[in-house]
Amino acid sequence: MSEELDPKGRPFKRISVQRRDELPLAPGQTSKAKRYSGVSVENTDVVDLWFGRVHTGVGEHSDPHHHGEAETGGFVYQGRGYIRFGERYEEIIYFEEGDFVYVPPFVPHIEGNVSRSQELIWLTTRNPDNIVVNLTDQDVADIELEYRD
Repeated sequence: MSEELDPKGRPFKRISVQRRDELPLAPGQTSKAKRYSGVSVENTDVVDLWFGRVHTGVGEHSDPHHHGEAETGGFVYQGRGYIRFGERYEEIIYFEEGDFVYVPPFVPHIEGNVSRSQELIWLTTRNPDNIVVNLTDQDVADIELEYRD
């Protein structure tokens, strides 16, 4: 029996569903930004894409990191947060539930939760994979954050 091929001559891949309570932790992790793989090489036939969920607790923030060559898109599912970047991470952009966020390749940043009561949860996709490069010994400015609910 011959395999059916897609228009590019490749075998069709299988459709799959990843159950919310069974998502594996992604291989790339940063302190205080817990990543769960939804559609990834760990649990599907996908190539060149990672799509998952990222959780940051109330008042917490990630360590400085970047995503190498990966382009990153995020959708804020729950809460209010921020991304710090630039020299000494002094530039800051706030976002909230319903917003979309784009992080270009190789841009060092810190992401955090400025809610006083709600976990920050966002859906994140990147290509070609969930690349996470944690940065150490960074000079991070002490800045005032706008906490609110």
